[in-house]
Amino acid sequence: MFYWLQKNLPKIVIAPSFAVILWFVYGFILWTVYVSMTNSKMLPRYDFVGLKQHFRLWSQTRWYTAVENLLIFTVLFIGICIIIGIVLSILLDQKIRAEGFLRTVYLYPMALSFIVTGTAWKWILNPSMGLEKLFIDWGFTDFTFDWLVNREMSIYTIVIAAVWQSSGFVMALFLAGLRSIDDEIIKAAKIDGASLYSIYITIILPMMRPVFMSAIVILLHISIKSYDLVIALTAGGPGTSSDMPAVYMTQMAFHRSEIGLASASAVMMFLTVLAIVVPYLYSELRRQDAGR
Repeated sequence: MFYWLQKNLPKIVIAPSFAVILWFVYGFILWTVYVSMTNSKMLPRYDFVGLKQHFRLWSQTRWYTAVENLLIFTVLFIGICIIIGIVLSILLDQKIRAEGFLRTVYLYPMALSFIVTGTAWKWILNPSMGLEKLFIDWGFTDFTFDWLVNREMSIYTIVIAAVWQSSGFVMALFLAGLRSIDDEIIKAAKIDGASLYSIYITIILPMMRPVFMSAIVILLHISIKSYDLVIALTAGGPGTSSDMPAVYMTQMAFHRSEIGLASASAVMMFLTVLAIVVPYLYSELRRQDAGR
């Protein structure tokens, strides 16, 4: 008996945590999938209606607006964060003075919550008290920057705030990747007459493919679950012009008493995450198998 306990002690210790994760994560995922196929309103109902809620979801203009905003936000957010992250990491990799201080400054926004970021940028972008008023007070009376209250431009204010908060984190990822590259490779390329620009473009950046993939997956996860930043900055407005799927889901579940419809939107978000993560994990596993 003692030998059996000693042999299986790690499994016994881990078993409760595994059971809790299995129930509270995967159990609720399966529950949400089932509720999305019911007529649930304020409270869950378990009368199976198939894909009725999913068809309702894709027939709503507001959901299409949320999906379109998610696409715009995701493309711009990831693209700009990666560009800024690469540029900043390359600059810091040149062994400049006060590198530690600058790295801390760039990373500091990541220590803030999205609620704080959204509130701060709401003040900055508010036409009556932010940048527009500042420039008008300076004498630029024709200056206009009303993106926050403009239906066509409000989604881009969310991009600005999100990039400000997350680009430092991407910089840290790329800087760690740059520091892991052997200096002898760079020295050999310089001896062959390659310029610093061509070294980074043709040698270093291609070697950082895992960093690119990690940054993209993390930023995609942030963009898909964007809720607190949107609520703090635009509250989905003006109207529903800056709605996102996470905001739509919360509104349907807790304000419209449409749990079935909210669950259907949650399932769509979950499938989006799966469509991103599964190919990434598969490619990484294949790469590891090929390297053995």
